Amino acid sequence: MPDTDHGGITAIEVGGFKSLVDTNRIEVRPLTILAGANSSGKSSIMQPLLLLKQTLDATYDPGPLLLDGPNVRFTSADQFLSNHSKSGDSGFSLRIEATGQVGVGLKFKKSPETGIEVTKTVWHAHPDTLTFTPNMSSEDVYAEFTRIEKKTDVPFFILGDQSKASAKATRIRCFLTVSIERSTVSLTLDPAQLFEFGFASFPTILRRIIHVPGLRGNPERAYRTAGVGQLFPGTFETYVAGIIDHWKKSHHQERLEQLASCLRLLGLTSSIDTQPIGETRVELRVGRVLDSPQGKPDLVNIADVGLGVSQVLPVVVALLAAEPGQLVYIEQPEIHLHPKAQVALAHVLADAARRGVRVVAETHSQLLLLGIQTLVAKGELDPALIKLHWFQRDEEGVTTIASHDVDENGAFGEWPEDFADVSLSAESDFLDAATFRKNAAHGT
Repeated sequence: MPDTDHGGITAIEVGGFKSLVDTNRIEVRPLTILAGANSSGKSSIMQPLLLLKQTLDATYDPGPLLLDGPNVRFTSADQFLSNHSKSGDSGFSLRIEATGQVGVGLKFKKSPETGIEVTKTVWHAHPDTLTFTPNMSSEDVYAEFTRIEKKTDVPFFILGDQSKASAKATRIRCFLTVSIERSTVSLTLDPAQLFEFGFASFPTILRRIIHVPGLRGNPERAYRTAGVGQLFPGTFETYVAGIIDHWKKSHHQERLEQLASCLRLLGLTSSIDTQPIGETRVELRVGRVLDSPQGKPDLVNIADVGLGVSQVLPVVVALLAAEPGQLVYIEQPEIHLHPKAQVALAHVLADAARRGVRVVAETHSQLLLLGIQTLVAKGELDPALIKLHWFQRDEEGVTTIASHDVDENGAFGEWPEDFADVSLSAESDFLDAATFRKNAAHGT
Protein backbone atom coordinates (compact mmCIF):
# COMPACT_ATOMS: atom_id res chain seq x y z
CA MET A 1 0.00 0.00 0.00
CA PRO A 2 1.15 3.59 -0.61
CA ASP A 3 2.39 5.92 2.11
CA THR A 4 -1.05 7.56 2.23
CA ASP A 5 -2.36 4.61 4.27
CA HIS A 6 -3.54 6.00 7.64
CA GLY A 7 -4.62 2.81 9.40
CA GLY A 8 -8.04 1.40 10.12
CA ILE A 9 -9.77 -1.75 8.93
CA THR A 10 -7.88 -3.45 6.11
CA ALA A 11 -9.86 -6.66 5.55
CA ILE A 12 -13.16 -8.36 6.43
CA GLU A 13 -13.77 -12.11 6.42
CA VAL A 14 -17.25 -13.59 6.83
CA GLY A 15 -18.62 -17.14 6.70
CA GLY A 16 -21.98 -18.75 7.46
CA PHE A 17 -23.84 -15.45 7.14
CA LYS A 18 -26.81 -15.37 4.73
CA SER A 19 -25.55 -16.32 1.23
CA LEU A 20 -21.91 -16.09 2.37
CA VAL A 21 -21.86 -19.80 3.15
CA ASP A 22 -18.15 -20.34 2.68
CA THR A 23 -15.61 -18.03 4.24
CA ASN A 24 -15.23 -14.98 2.01
CA ARG A 25 -12.54 -12.34 2.50
CA ILE A 26 -12.42 -8.85 1.01
CA GLU A 27 -9.56 -6.41 1.25
CA VAL A 28 -10.53 -2.91 2.35
CA ARG A 29 -8.56 -0.06 0.79
CA PRO A 30 -9.18 3.69 1.01
CA LEU A 31 -11.63 3.31 -1.88
CA THR A 32 -13.36 -0.07 -1.89
CA ILE A 33 -16.16 -0.74 -4.37
CA LEU A 34 -18.78 -3.47 -3.83
CA ALA A 35 -20.71 -4.25 -7.02
CA GLY A 36 -22.99 -6.96 -8.34
CA ALA A 37 -26.62 -7.77 -8.98
CA ASN A 38 -29.35 -7.26 -6.40
CA SER A 39 -29.29 -9.85 -3.58
CA SER A 40 -25.82 -11.02 -4.61
CA GLY A 41 -24.37 -10.60 -1.10
CA LYS A 42 -22.90 -7.08 -1.16
CA SER A 43 -24.69 -5.95 2.00
CA SER A 44 -24.12 -9.31 3.67
CA ILE A 45 -20.35 -8.80 3.83
CA MET A 46 -20.87 -5.54 5.80
CA GLN A 47 -23.86 -6.41 7.98
CA PRO A 48 -21.83 -8.38 10.56
CA LEU A 49 -19.77 -5.23 11.19
CA LEU A 50 -22.97 -3.23 11.57
CA LEU A 51 -24.29 -5.81 14.04
CA LEU A 52 -21.15 -5.29 16.12
CA LYS A 53 -21.37 -1.52 15.81
CA GLN A 54 -24.97 -1.28 17.02
CA THR A 55 -24.25 -3.74 19.83
CA LEU A 56 -21.34 -1.61 21.03
CA ASP A 57 -23.27 1.65 20.54
CA ALA A 58 -26.17 0.52 22.73
CA THR A 59 -26.53 2.33 26.08
CA TYR A 60 -27.13 -1.03 27.80
CA ASP A 61 -25.73 -4.53 27.41
CA PRO A 62 -27.99 -6.13 24.75
CA GLY A 63 -26.14 -9.44 24.86
CA PRO A 64 -23.60 -10.76 22.35
CA LEU A 65 -25.42 -9.17 19.40
CA LEU A 66 -28.13 -6.53 19.18
CA LEU A 67 -30.15 -8.00 16.31
CA ASP A 68 -32.79 -5.31 15.90
CA GLY A 69 -31.05 -1.94 15.91
CA PRO A 70 -30.65 1.26 13.91
CA ASN A 71 -28.04 -0.06 11.46
CA VAL A 72 -29.45 -3.48 10.64
CA ARG A 73 -32.68 -5.13 11.71
CA PHE A 74 -33.37 -8.79 12.35
CA THR A 75 -36.00 -10.32 14.59
CA SER A 76 -34.33 -13.74 14.71
CA ALA A 77 -30.85 -15.13 14.13
CA ASP A 78 -32.42 -17.55 11.65
CA GLN A 79 -32.82 -14.60 9.28
CA PHE A 80 -29.05 -14.25 8.81
CA LEU A 81 -27.57 -17.64 9.68
CA SER A 82 -26.79 -19.53 6.48
CA ASN A 83 -29.11 -22.43 5.72
CA HIS A 84 -26.66 -23.93 3.21
CA SER A 85 -24.17 -25.23 5.76
CA LYS A 86 -23.38 -28.90 5.20
CA SER A 87 -21.84 -29.24 8.65
CA GLY A 88 -25.07 -28.42 10.45
CA ASP A 89 -23.30 -25.62 12.33
CA SER A 90 -25.90 -23.00 13.30
CA GLY A 91 -23.46 -20.13 13.51
CA PHE A 92 -21.34 -17.64 11.61
CA SER A 93 -17.78 -16.39 11.78
CA LEU A 94 -16.26 -12.95 11.36
CA ARG A 95 -12.68 -11.79 11.20
CA ILE A 96 -11.57 -8.16 11.04
CA GLU A 97 -8.03 -7.14 10.18
CA ALA A 98 -6.51 -3.74 10.82
CA THR A 99 -3.30 -1.88 10.08
CA GLY A 100 -0.29 -3.21 11.97
CA GLN A 101 -1.12 -6.88 11.39
CA VAL A 102 -3.66 -6.94 14.21
CA GLY A 103 -7.08 -8.50 14.04
CA VAL A 104 -9.94 -10.11 15.87
CA GLY A 105 -11.81 -13.28 14.97
CA LEU A 106 -15.28 -14.02 16.30
CA LYS A 107 -17.61 -17.00 16.18
CA PHE A 108 -21.28 -16.79 17.02
CA LYS A 109 -23.74 -19.63 17.41
CA LYS A 110 -27.46 -19.90 18.04
CA SER A 111 -28.39 -21.82 21.15
CA PRO A 112 -31.96 -23.18 21.57
CA GLU A 113 -31.90 -22.11 25.21
CA THR A 114 -30.16 -18.72 25.23
CA GLY A 115 -30.30 -17.48 21.63
CA ILE A 116 -27.20 -16.08 19.91
CA GLU A 117 -23.91 -16.61 21.78
CA VAL A 118 -20.30 -15.68 21.15
CA THR A 119 -18.44 -18.99 21.24
CA LYS A 120 -14.90 -17.86 20.45
CA THR A 121 -12.83 -14.70 20.31
CA VAL A 122 -9.33 -14.76 18.86
CA TRP A 123 -7.27 -11.61 19.31
CA HIS A 124 -4.49 -11.38 16.72
CA ALA A 125 -1.28 -9.38 16.93
CA HIS A 126 0.99 -11.02 14.40
CA PRO A 127 2.48 -13.49 15.10
CA ASP A 128 0.72 -13.83 18.47
CA THR A 129 -2.88 -14.68 19.34
CA LEU A 130 -5.03 -14.83 22.45
CA THR A 131 -7.97 -17.24 22.19
CA PHE A 132 -10.91 -17.25 24.57
CA THR A 133 -13.90 -19.61 24.70
CA PRO A 134 -16.77 -19.44 27.23
CA ASN A 135 -15.92 -22.58 29.22
CA MET A 136 -12.15 -22.18 29.58
CA SER A 137 -10.65 -23.24 32.87
CA SER A 138 -8.50 -20.88 34.89
CA GLU A 139 -5.45 -22.92 33.86
CA ASP A 140 -6.35 -22.54 30.20
CA VAL A 141 -6.67 -18.77 30.51
CA TYR A 142 -3.33 -18.47 32.28
CA ALA A 143 -1.74 -20.71 29.67
CA GLU A 144 -2.78 -18.31 26.90
CA PHE A 145 -1.00 -15.40 28.55
CA THR A 146 1.96 -17.45 29.74
CA ARG A 147 2.61 -18.61 26.18
CA ILE A 148 2.95 -15.00 25.00
CA GLU A 149 4.91 -13.91 28.07
CA LYS A 150 7.56 -16.50 27.27
CA LYS A 151 7.83 -15.22 23.69
CA THR A 152 7.89 -11.51 24.55
CA ASP A 153 9.59 -11.65 27.96
CA VAL A 154 7.04 -9.08 29.16
CA PRO A 155 4.93 -10.18 32.15
CA PHE A 156 1.21 -9.52 31.99
CA PHE A 157 1.10 -7.94 35.43
CA ILE A 158 -2.71 -7.79 35.71
CA LEU A 159 -2.93 -11.55 36.11
CA GLY A 160 -0.57 -11.79 39.04
CA ASP A 161 0.17 -14.98 40.95
CA GLN A 162 -1.88 -17.90 39.59
CA SER A 163 -2.03 -19.50 43.03
CA LYS A 164 -3.79 -16.45 44.50
CA ALA A 165 -6.25 -15.65 41.73
CA SER A 166 -8.56 -17.46 39.36
CA ALA A 167 -9.18 -16.41 35.76
CA LYS A 168 -12.02 -17.04 33.36
CA ALA A 169 -13.21 -15.94 29.95
CA THR A 170 -15.84 -13.22 30.24
CA ARG A 171 -18.10 -11.64 27.66
CA ILE A 172 -18.07 -7.88 27.12
CA ARG A 173 -20.75 -7.17 24.53
CA CYS A 174 -19.62 -8.96 21.32
CA PHE A 175 -16.21 -10.08 22.61
CA LEU A 176 -14.74 -12.57 25.02
CA THR A 177 -11.99 -11.23 27.24
CA VAL A 178 -10.67 -12.26 30.66
CA SER A 179 -11.70 -11.54 34.25
CA ILE A 180 -9.55 -12.08 37.33
CA GLU A 181 -10.95 -13.05 40.75
CA ARG A 182 -8.83 -12.50 43.85
CA SER A 183 -9.85 -12.51 47.48
CA THR A 184 -9.59 -8.73 47.59
CA VAL A 185 -10.45 -7.61 44.09
CA SER A 186 -12.42 -8.61 40.98
CA LEU A 187 -11.15 -7.27 37.67
CA THR A 188 -12.48 -7.63 34.13
CA LEU A 189 -10.07 -6.78 31.37
CA ASP A 190 -11.59 -4.45 28.78
CA PRO A 191 -10.60 -5.42 25.21
CA ALA A 192 -8.80 -2.09 24.89
CA GLN A 193 -6.44 -3.17 27.68
CA LEU A 194 -5.13 -5.90 25.40
CA PHE A 195 -2.86 -3.14 24.12
CA GLU A 196 -0.48 -4.61 26.67
CA PHE A 197 0.44 -7.05 23.91
CA GLY A 198 -0.29 -4.79 20.94
CA PHE A 199 -3.86 -5.94 20.29
CA ALA A 200 -5.84 -3.15 18.66
CA SER A 201 -8.86 -1.57 20.32
CA PHE A 202 -11.45 -3.04 17.97
CA PRO A 203 -14.47 -1.83 19.96
CA THR A 204 -13.39 1.75 19.23
CA ILE A 205 -12.59 0.98 15.59
CA LEU A 206 -16.07 -0.51 15.12
CA ARG A 207 -17.90 2.27 16.93
CA ARG A 208 -16.18 4.83 14.69
CA ILE A 209 -17.75 3.32 11.56
CA ILE A 210 -19.94 5.85 9.75
CA HIS A 211 -22.93 4.16 8.12
CA VAL A 212 -24.78 6.00 5.35
CA PRO A 213 -27.72 3.72 4.44
CA GLY A 214 -29.42 3.49 1.06
CA LEU A 215 -32.71 4.70 2.57
CA ARG A 216 -31.85 8.17 3.86
CA GLY A 217 -35.33 9.52 4.52
CA ASN A 218 -37.25 12.39 2.98
CA PRO A 219 -36.09 16.00 3.37
CA GLU A 220 -37.54 17.70 6.43
CA ARG A 221 -38.54 21.27 7.17
CA ALA A 222 -36.49 21.22 10.35
CA TYR A 223 -33.96 18.82 11.85
CA ARG A 224 -33.01 18.08 15.43
CA THR A 225 -29.51 19.18 16.32
CA ALA A 226 -27.11 16.54 17.63
CA GLY A 227 -23.77 16.42 19.37
CA VAL A 228 -20.75 16.40 17.09
CA GLY A 229 -17.75 14.13 17.58
CA GLN A 230 -16.16 11.15 15.88
CA LEU A 231 -18.69 8.60 17.14
CA PHE A 232 -22.02 8.49 15.32
CA PRO A 233 -24.30 5.83 16.86
CA GLY A 234 -26.92 4.57 14.45
CA THR A 235 -27.11 5.77 10.86
CA PHE A 236 -25.44 8.98 9.80
CA GLU A 237 -28.23 10.95 8.12
CA THR A 238 -29.63 12.08 11.48
CA TYR A 239 -26.41 13.99 12.25
CA VAL A 240 -26.01 15.91 8.98
CA ALA A 241 -27.87 19.12 9.83
CA GLY A 242 -26.24 19.31 13.27
CA ILE A 243 -22.76 18.87 11.80
CA ILE A 244 -23.27 21.60 9.20
CA ASP A 245 -24.64 23.90 11.89
CA HIS A 246 -21.65 23.08 14.11
CA TRP A 247 -19.24 23.93 11.29
CA LYS A 248 -21.00 27.27 10.86
CA LYS A 249 -21.01 28.16 14.56
CA SER A 250 -17.41 26.98 15.05
CA HIS A 251 -16.23 29.00 12.06
CA HIS A 252 -15.02 25.94 10.16
CA GLN A 253 -15.22 27.97 6.99
CA GLU A 254 -12.95 25.57 5.11
CA ARG A 255 -15.33 22.66 5.72
CA LEU A 256 -18.33 24.70 4.62
CA GLU A 257 -16.52 25.79 1.47
CA GLN A 258 -15.54 22.19 0.72
CA LEU A 259 -19.16 21.13 1.17
CA ALA A 260 -20.45 23.86 -1.13
CA SER A 261 -17.74 23.05 -3.67
CA CYS A 262 -18.75 19.38 -3.72
CA LEU A 263 -22.42 20.25 -4.19
CA ARG A 264 -21.54 22.60 -7.06
CA LEU A 265 -19.38 19.89 -8.63
CA LEU A 266 -22.38 17.57 -8.52
CA GLY A 267 -24.49 20.24 -10.20
CA LEU A 268 -26.96 20.44 -7.30
CA THR A 269 -26.65 23.81 -5.59
CA SER A 270 -24.32 26.78 -5.18
CA SER A 271 -24.52 27.19 -1.39
CA ILE A 272 -25.86 25.72 1.85
CA ASP A 273 -26.68 27.33 5.18
CA THR A 274 -28.44 26.61 8.47
CA GLN A 275 -31.03 28.64 10.33
CA PRO A 276 -31.90 27.91 13.98
CA ILE A 277 -35.52 27.17 14.83
CA GLY A 278 -35.89 27.45 18.56
CA GLU A 279 -33.20 25.81 20.68
CA THR A 280 -33.38 22.22 19.47
CA ARG A 281 -33.99 22.36 15.73
CA VAL A 282 -32.31 23.77 12.68
CA GLU A 283 -33.47 24.46 9.14
CA LEU A 284 -31.29 23.45 6.20
CA ARG A 285 -31.33 26.00 3.41
CA VAL A 286 -29.75 25.55 -0.01
CA GLY A 287 -29.27 27.70 -3.09
CA ARG A 288 -32.29 27.47 -5.36
CA VAL A 289 -30.16 27.77 -8.49
CA LEU A 290 -26.66 26.58 -9.26
CA ASP A 291 -25.18 29.95 -10.24
CA SER A 292 -26.39 32.49 -7.69
CA PRO A 293 -24.86 35.97 -7.80
CA GLN A 294 -21.77 36.25 -5.62
CA GLY A 295 -22.77 37.12 -2.07
CA LYS A 296 -26.51 36.93 -2.85
CA PRO A 297 -27.56 33.27 -2.77
CA ASP A 298 -31.25 32.61 -3.28
CA LEU A 299 -31.77 30.20 -0.37
CA VAL A 300 -34.80 27.98 0.14
CA ASN A 301 -35.67 25.16 2.51
CA ILE A 302 -34.09 21.86 1.46
CA ALA A 303 -37.58 20.34 1.25
CA ASP A 304 -38.37 22.72 -1.63
CA VAL A 305 -35.65 21.49 -4.00
CA GLY A 306 -35.04 18.22 -5.79
CA LEU A 307 -34.67 15.03 -3.77
CA GLY A 308 -31.08 14.55 -4.97
CA VAL A 309 -29.71 17.24 -2.62
CA SER A 310 -31.08 15.67 0.56
CA GLN A 311 -29.98 12.18 -0.54
CA VAL A 312 -26.38 13.03 -1.43
CA LEU A 313 -25.83 15.46 1.46
CA PRO A 314 -25.24 12.67 4.05
CA VAL A 315 -22.70 11.11 1.68
CA VAL A 316 -20.70 14.31 1.21
CA VAL A 317 -20.86 15.40 4.86
CA ALA A 318 -19.80 11.92 6.04
CA LEU A 319 -16.76 11.95 3.75
CA LEU A 320 -15.76 15.44 4.90
CA ALA A 321 -16.31 14.68 8.60
CA ALA A 322 -14.41 11.37 8.63
CA GLU A 323 -10.83 11.26 9.84
CA PRO A 324 -8.01 9.28 8.19
CA GLY A 325 -8.43 5.59 8.97
CA GLN A 326 -12.13 5.93 9.79
CA LEU A 327 -14.39 3.62 7.78
CA VAL A 328 -17.35 5.17 5.93
CA TYR A 329 -19.79 2.59 4.57
CA ILE A 330 -22.12 4.08 1.93
CA GLU A 331 -25.00 2.16 0.41
CA GLN A 332 -25.95 3.42 -3.06
CA PRO A 333 -24.12 6.78 -2.98
CA GLU A 334 -25.54 7.54 -6.43
CA ILE A 335 -29.21 7.24 -5.47
CA HIS A 336 -31.47 9.96 -6.95
CA LEU A 337 -28.54 11.54 -8.80
CA HIS A 338 -28.53 12.58 -12.44
CA PRO A 339 -26.05 10.56 -14.59
CA LYS A 340 -23.72 13.57 -14.84
CA ALA A 341 -23.69 13.87 -11.05
CA GLN A 342 -22.93 10.15 -10.70
CA VAL A 343 -19.76 10.63 -12.73
CA ALA A 344 -18.80 13.72 -10.70
CA LEU A 345 -19.37 11.82 -7.44
CA ALA A 346 -16.21 9.85 -8.22
CA HIS A 347 -14.20 13.02 -7.46
CA VAL A 348 -15.80 13.32 -4.01
CA LEU A 349 -15.06 9.69 -3.12
CA ALA A 350 -11.52 10.00 -4.47
CA ASP A 351 -10.79 13.11 -2.39
CA ALA A 352 -11.75 11.25 0.79
CA ALA A 353 -9.65 8.22 -0.19
CA ARG A 354 -6.62 10.44 -0.82
CA ARG A 355 -7.01 11.82 2.72
CA GLY A 356 -6.83 8.27 4.07
CA VAL A 357 -10.52 7.78 4.85
CA ARG A 358 -11.58 4.19 4.20
CA VAL A 359 -14.59 4.46 1.90
CA VAL A 360 -16.62 1.32 1.22
CA ALA A 361 -19.20 2.11 -1.47
CA GLU A 362 -21.88 -0.39 -2.45
CA THR A 363 -23.05 0.67 -5.91
CA HIS A 364 -25.02 -0.26 -9.01
CA SER A 365 -23.73 2.72 -10.98
CA GLN A 366 -21.65 2.01 -14.06
CA LEU A 367 -21.12 5.76 -14.42
CA LEU A 368 -19.67 6.11 -10.92
CA LEU A 369 -17.25 3.27 -11.63
CA LEU A 370 -16.27 4.83 -14.97
CA GLY A 371 -15.66 8.13 -13.19
CA ILE A 372 -13.22 6.41 -10.81
CA GLN A 373 -11.48 4.64 -13.69
CA THR A 374 -11.14 7.93 -15.55
CA LEU A 375 -9.48 9.61 -12.56
CA VAL A 376 -6.94 6.78 -12.49
CA ALA A 377 -6.31 6.99 -16.24
CA LYS A 378 -5.73 10.76 -15.93
CA GLY A 379 -3.17 10.18 -13.18
CA GLU A 380 -5.34 11.94 -10.59
CA LEU A 381 -5.97 8.88 -8.40
CA ASP A 382 -3.42 6.27 -7.32
CA PRO A 383 -4.73 2.85 -8.43
CA ALA A 384 -3.17 1.31 -5.31
CA LEU A 385 -5.86 3.07 -3.27
CA ILE A 386 -8.66 1.14 -5.00
CA LYS A 387 -10.06 -2.37 -4.65
CA LEU A 388 -13.04 -3.68 -6.63
CA HIS A 389 -15.15 -6.62 -5.46
CA TRP A 390 -17.82 -8.20 -7.66
CA PHE A 391 -20.50 -10.32 -5.93
CA GLN A 392 -22.58 -13.00 -7.62
CA ARG A 393 -24.64 -16.02 -6.53
CA ASP A 394 -24.50 -19.46 -8.08
CA GLU A 395 -27.46 -21.67 -8.92
CA GLU A 396 -27.66 -22.81 -5.28
CA GLY A 397 -27.80 -19.21 -4.04
CA VAL A 398 -24.27 -19.20 -2.61
CA THR A 399 -22.25 -16.00 -2.97
CA THR A 400 -18.81 -15.90 -4.57
CA ILE A 401 -16.63 -12.79 -4.75
CA ALA A 402 -14.23 -11.85 -7.54
CA SER A 403 -11.74 -9.18 -6.44
CA HIS A 404 -9.63 -7.04 -8.77
CA ASP A 405 -7.06 -4.28 -8.70
CA VAL A 406 -7.16 -1.32 -11.07
CA ASP A 407 -4.11 -0.83 -13.30
CA GLU A 408 -2.54 2.54 -14.11
CA ASN A 409 -4.82 2.88 -17.16
CA GLY A 410 -7.96 2.50 -15.03
CA ALA A 411 -8.72 -1.01 -16.31
CA PHE A 412 -9.75 -3.76 -13.92
CA GLY A 413 -9.67 -6.84 -16.12
CA GLU A 414 -12.39 -9.42 -16.68
CA TRP A 415 -15.25 -9.34 -14.19
CA PRO A 416 -17.79 -12.18 -14.16
CA GLU A 417 -20.36 -9.70 -15.44
CA ASP A 418 -19.81 -6.18 -16.71
CA PHE A 419 -22.09 -3.17 -16.30
CA ALA A 420 -21.27 -2.30 -19.90
CA ASP A 421 -22.57 -5.66 -21.15
CA VAL A 422 -25.98 -4.90 -19.65
CA SER A 423 -26.00 -1.39 -21.13
CA LEU A 424 -24.97 -2.58 -24.58
CA SER A 425 -27.51 -5.41 -24.48
CA ALA A 426 -30.30 -2.99 -23.58
CA GLU A 427 -29.31 -0.62 -26.40
CA SER A 428 -29.14 -3.53 -28.83
CA ASP A 429 -32.60 -4.76 -27.79
CA PHE A 430 -34.02 -1.27 -28.28
CA LEU A 431 -32.46 -0.86 -31.72
CA ASP A 432 -33.65 -4.30 -32.79
CA ALA A 433 -37.19 -3.57 -31.57
CA ALA A 434 -37.26 -0.13 -33.21
CA THR A 435 -35.90 -1.52 -36.51
CA PHE A 436 -38.42 -4.38 -36.49
CA ARG A 437 -41.33 -1.99 -35.88
CA LYS A 438 -40.12 0.39 -38.61
CA ASN A 439 -39.74 -2.42 -41.13
CA ALA A 440 -43.15 -3.84 -40.23
CA ALA A 441 -44.76 -0.46 -40.78
CA HIS A 442 -43.26 -0.34 -44.27
CA GLY A 443 -44.14 -3.95 -45.05
CA THR A 444 -40.50 -5.10 -45.24
